[in-house]
Amino acid sequence: MESHAPTVTIAQGTLAGTLIEGVRSFKGIPFAGTTAGAARWRPPSPAPTWTGTRDASAFGPEPIQPPRPDRRSRAPGNDEDSLSLNLWVPEGDGPFPVMVWLEGGSFMTGGGAGARIDGAALARMGVVLITLNYRLSVFGFLAHPLLTAESPHHASSNYGLMDQIAALRWVRENVAAFGGDAGRVTVFGVSAGSASIALLITSPLAKGLFDQAILHSPGSLRPLATLADAEAAGAMIGNDLAALRALPAAEALAFNAKISPGVRGLTTPRLLRPICDGYVVPQQESVAYETGAFAHIPLMVGSTANEGGWAVRDMPINTVAEFTAYMQQNFGDATSAALERYPVRHDEHVKAQLAEVFGDTQFTYGARGIACASARFQSKTYRYVFNHGSAGHADDTPYVFGNGGEAFDENDWIVSRMMMAAWTQFAKTGDPNVPGALAWPAYDPAHDTFFEFAVRPDVRHGWRTSNLDFLQRYFAERATG
Repeated sequence: MESHAPTVTIAQGTLAGTLIEGVRSFKGIPFAGTTAGAARWRPPSPAPTWTGTRDASAFGPEPIQPPRPDRRSRAPGNDEDSLSLNLWVPEGDGPFPVMVWLEGGSFMTGGGAGARIDGAALARMGVVLITLNYRLSVFGFLAHPLLTAESPHHASSNYGLMDQIAALRWVRENVAAFGGDAGRVTVFGVSAGSASIALLITSPLAKGLFDQAILHSPGSLRPLATLADAEAAGAMIGNDLAALRALPAAEALAFNAKISPGVRGLTTPRLLRPICDGYVVPQQESVAYETGAFAHIPLMVGSTANEGGWAVRDMPINTVAEFTAYMQQNFGDATSAALERYPVRHDEHVKAQLAEVFGDTQFTYGARGIACASARFQSKTYRYVFNHGSAGHADDTPYVFGNGGEAFDENDWIVSRMMMAAWTQFAKTGDPNVPGALAWPAYDPAHDTFFEFAVRPDVRHGWRTSNLDFLQRYFAERATG
């Protein structure tokens, strides 16, 4: 039941939130200025201030994005001015550890107001939970020669990553006013959000802005597009920046189709996502993790057992011939070896093998690679595999947030409570081990150790090891020659 509105005063002004069932919430707080009009395709500007008391009882708009019918958002719509965040705070005396969530959506969709990432349940576990918006698709990741020319850093793209950095800086500077511990910030996220975190860990611009990280299914360690390649693709939309910035958002959104291919590549760089710009991302991600040029912080990283399951449903690849052509496009002279690893002999086998190779290349490969790299430099590295229910890509998210509602049965809640306890324990201590629960050992690359989240959890070894070894060899050979 809702009671009186709690208030908090920060440097920007005073906020009035809500108090419901022991959790204070403050929503739609701007952490940066406008990104529309002349500010389109520029780094985020300082956060606005206000006089009086600002109503923080409702979510702000989410970023401009294509429609996605399967996503339930509580935002009042989409707008270019969307750089805001939302906090859920437990009652009582802090300081509470802070967990900052970066939502996924292939860098094309998403935001901080999704129903499955409501923060109230995690807040009741004794943490301050924060969700946020960052710019997406052509608004967040356009590279263009003219944008590079006007930049003092001689770079363009990665505006969405800059938004995330601005939000994390806001958290460091302001979360204490809400009862959060500004010295214990865990950043966590799924898919594109997790891939963002993997890059932030390597970025000098994000240094010191968070203390530990949890990566759900990171799309990481494949080659990033170079600035030159991304600029060449971006130049296709025109060469009058003032006119491009004056376009209505809906017209600018249509540029996505000009820049991104219709079918996602397995091994090739993507152009409307973070790139190696030499500024925010100073070098190829794989090189940074190989050489240790990343923050050596406590880290959890994992994937789901069926990463490619639902993700390939609508891909127009249904026959052996189409699958073979797709593999040729992605693996080139290694196609024969790839088809031995992912064989299809009949059309009815295509979707299953497509799911296998998609899940391995896009998510599981990055999860293992980051775990291996992190474990070389610090001992608090933990790997997991979510193996409950359909275990599709990002299906672990509502379990971690405790937002299954009536869709969850008794077994679902067993897994959810287990994950919520481990995630919040890690936020509090840098170690996910909960007293009385099955011990979760630190990751050992020699044995490829992982914790399996299921109704009957287990500690196992060697998740898809031979497939990931093949991909490791493939990418390593092309990186060196």
